[in-house]
This record gives sequence, structure tokens and C-alpha cells, in this order.
Amino acid sequence: MFSHIPPYAGDPVLSLNEEFQTDTRPSKVNLSIGVYFDDTGKLPIMRAVNKAESTRQTSIAPHPYLPMAGHAQYREVAQKVVFGADLKDRLRDRLTTIQTLGGSGALKVGADFLKHYFPQSHVWASDPTWDNHKVLFEGAGFAVNHYPYYDPQSGGVRFTEMLETLDRLPAQSIVLLHACCHNPTGVDLSGDQWAELAPIFFRRNLIAFIDMAYQGFGSGIDEDAAGVRLLAEAGVPLLVASSFSKNFSLYGERCGALSVVCASAAEAERVLGQLNAKVRANYSNPPTYGATLISRVLSDEALTAEWTDELHGMRTRMLSMRSALHARLNGKVDDSLRARYINQRGMFTYTGLNKTQVDRLKNEFAIYLVNSGRMCVAGLSESNVDYVASSIAVVAAADTNNRA
Repeated sequence: MFSHIPPYAGDPVLSLNEEFQTDTRPSKVNLSIGVYFDDTGKLPIMRAVNKAESTRQTSIAPHPYLPMAGHAQYREVAQKVVFGADLKDRLRDRLTTIQTLGGSGALKVGADFLKHYFPQSHVWASDPTWDNHKVLFEGAGFAVNHYPYYDPQSGGVRFTEMLETLDRLPAQSIVLLHACCHNPTGVDLSGDQWAELAPIFFRRNLIAFIDMAYQGFGSGIDEDAAGVRLLAEAGVPLLVASSFSKNFSLYGERCGALSVVCASAAEAERVLGQLNAKVRANYSNPPTYGATLISRVLSDEALTAEWTDELHGMRTRMLSMRSALHARLNGKVDDSLRARYINQRGMFTYTGLNKTQVDRLKNEFAIYLVNSGRMCVAGLSESNVDYVASSIAVVAAADTNNRA
């Protein structure tokens, strides 16, 4: 019956991570998967989460199904994190939020919702973008196109070309944007550039769909949400997929949210009803455990302050690893490539290494990067940064000699 089904080629990042796990070389370094590790190479358990978890374990409660929209208190605190307390209050009933299975679940539910009510629309994503964006939106039935974004020569944004492309899109096109810590490039829009987007969305009657998976890993919780809040305050039709996987180190609990900014309270109520319908068709309702932990942390001022402080420490550690790699590559790689380690931000950097160099790093030095040259700087540590830098220098020098 199933003999005609072809093998799955695998996800390029997850398959690479599985290969890393089976690598027996003691010097191996995983700079591929987008997961934050501490300086000892361990997945951290955040102190505030640990305290919330300890409290929960001392007061065991029943485990009923959640509503389709999810945990009510979680939805409330998620809105405050994404939009800020002040803007959330001003948006009031025009803002609706559901709990989802991580940021990917938010993208999936949002894609299904948009395909149902805007069936002729196309999706426009940055070039490049996270590989799974294309998979999720094409899976919902959309044609996925790309607008200019990353400039491989300068390591910056092709912003003029981006604006020109968006300003030619058909009405009701869906524009997928990264709020911060762009995956895979680490290159973000500035505040002034976000401000230039709003008039185009109004002029062309476009729908903004913002993916915010790394809030707090760029410049801070509020700073990383600045683009989201600017478009929301301007009244742009807006969907936001957000996630607590990284900034709470709760990857396996799949804690995400999908928020929609509407024109009126009545519109928001109808949108919420139809989002519930899409949740019911996908997975019925979200899980309880992670949402309860996050709700407890973000509803307690002391725990929130502790979480914010620890998140600052995680962000600072990644910045220090960027600076360390930048310093150790001085005189060993081209300065324009070296500068990317400190000019880009968040978990990822587009190193400029080509596939041949990436393959050499894996095969000869047990250092794993994605084929595009994307590096997850959260995998760097004081104990491996010298080894990574010297290995990059070797493959970069060989490539220079070959070109000569």
C-alpha cells in the first residue's frame, strides 16, 4: 500500500544535529542548531523557571484540557511581553492572542487562517529566511516568494531594493518579517527602517506577519519588539508569532503565541473565533505545563526581575563570544568578514564561509555549521572559541590560496 512513498530527505539543520550527536570526536563543537547553551555547553535551567517549577510541584493540581485558545493568564502575559503593558492597554480589545505549540505552531495556525480568508494572496519572505518558513506556508497552500534582504558583499540589508519590491506588491500580499535576531543572517532592520515600512503597508494594503522567536537575545525585551510595536501602533494589519522557547530555555514545552492586531473589538472577536477553529483542526488545544510555569514567572515581579536579569546574562555571554571570535580572527580572515561577528546580533551570524569550507570544518575539525555558513554563536564558549577561531583560519587561508 505504501510502496510508492519516497524517503524523507530530512531537515538540513535537525539532520546535521543528529549527525553531531553520533560524532565521537572529543573536540566536536555544535554551531548549527539554534539552541542556547551556557559556557559549559549545557542547556541552562533558568533560576526563575526553577523556582516556579518547584512551587508547582508542591501544589499538584488536576490536568484538564485547556480551552482551544489556551491558558488565559499565559495569553495575558504573552501580550505584555510582545507589545508592552502600555501599548497592550491602548490596543485593548482590538488585540487578540492565542497560545500555540511554539513559534512554529503560531506560524502554522496563522498560515491556515490567512489561506482561508485570503486564498489568492502570496507570501513574501526575506532572501534568505528560516528554511521552515517556506515549508510551513507552502504546506498551508501559499506560493512563497522572496524580497531582497541580505547583501553578501556588505553583510548588511539591501533596504532600498527591499522597499522597492514591497512597494510593487499586489494588495493583500502577506509580508513575512523577522522582528529581531534575523535567522539565518543576524542582520536586523534599524528603527528608522521599520518606520519606513509602515507607509508602504498602508499604501499597498499589505498584511504584516512578524516572526519573533528570539525576543531578548538581540538588545533586550523591549528593544527587540520595537518593530512589532511600531507597526501595531501605526494600525498596520498585523499578525505576530512569538515564542518563549529560547528566552525561557523551555524548548521541549513548545510555548508560543499568535497575536493579531485588528481594527475593532468586534473584528478581534471574530478573528479569535476563527483562530480557535484552526487550532481545533490542527491539535484541538495546547498543553498546560510550560504555559503555567511562564505565567507564574511573568505574574510575579520578583521572578520577572530575576528572569530578565538572567536573560541579560545570556545575551551578554553571546556578545562576549562574538567579540572573542572577532579578536582571535584578527589578521587571519578578511576584515569585512571578521566584522560580521560583532555587527550582526542574536544567536546567528552569516560567516561568509562557503560550503566547501563548512564541509572542511565538519570533516577535519568536528565543527558543525549549516551549509550556508550560518553559525549559532550560542554554541561558542571560553573552552572552544580558540579552537573554532584557529580552525576557521585554516579553512579561510586554504580558500585564499586556492583563489590565488
